[in-house]
Amino acid sequence: MFTVAVIGASGLLGRALVDELAQQSGWQVVATAFSRPGPNTVALDIRDAQAVERFVETEAPDALVIAAAERRPDVCEHDPALARALNVDAVRTLAAAANRRGAWTLSISTDYVFDGTHPPYQHDSTPAPLNAYGHSKLEGERALIETTSLGCVLRLPLLYGPVVSWAESAVTSLVPAIAASASTNGANDTSGKPAVMDAWAIRYPTFTPDVAFVIRQMLERHSRGETIRGMVQWSGDEPMTKYEIAIRLADALQLDARLTPQRTPTDTTPRPHNCHLASSQLEALGIGRRTPFDTAIRQVLAAHPWRGETPST
Repeated sequence: MFTVAVIGASGLLGRALVDELAQQSGWQVVATAFSRPGPNTVALDIRDAQAVERFVETEAPDALVIAAAERRPDVCEHDPALARALNVDAVRTLAAAANRRGAWTLSISTDYVFDGTHPPYQHDSTPAPLNAYGHSKLEGERALIETTSLGCVLRLPLLYGPVVSWAESAVTSLVPAIAASASTNGANDTSGKPAVMDAWAIRYPTFTPDVAFVIRQMLERHSRGETIRGMVQWSGDEPMTKYEIAIRLADALQLDARLTPQRTPTDTTPRPHNCHLASSQLEALGIGRRTPFDTAIRQVLAAHPWRGETPST
């Protein structure tokens, strides 16, 4: 029996990963959650070192995937202590506990470790984060590499996938504003309030079921004794701004949205312009899958249809 612990299984990526791994014959998946533990998940606060040690000792995983983090740049900017606790200290604690058991640890990081001025970024490009979130994730990468020789960091860009709320992804979080901007009585109706969408930062939206597929392939290699160590990256290959994402969302939703491009950065928290991650390392190993954005987003919307919710949902 090959046992995988998924840390942060209630989140956007964690759920997709559990769904993917549950299909594997002969594998046992142990899922943990903090804020939304379910009937098939273990409650675990990764900031509690003793609880982490007990969990790893009890479950004895062969591999551990850290999908839990503080991912909101504005939250990290205003609460750096929380960002450090989740994105740095917890990674070190989990990696140390796993290392004592001889388990492989895969930690998820971000394209925001780069400043976005010289894409595409290779796995060994020099990091230069612009905000507290990027700094905390870079420190988390270093914490993992320093703590275990059986560790790997997987950098990912903007994620989207099946959601339980629109706010879970920066892609689906656009839906309420898009819907609010839409005219309801034909092209000449101007009742909808125009939605201003960022048309400056270039993102590479990446489908969480594809990422889960990539991680499963990496886990398969570990189970065969072909462990991947160090730093690797995976990314979708369709560049688009939030404005362009919104246009495609409106089309998928069949809404006559009124969208206005904002061509200069307006975020209080600085964000990079273009952090395209090169995925060549994993591709060279035959690892990877990319679902076209228009196909994937329609799957997401079909599973979580728009029902006129208020923007806060």
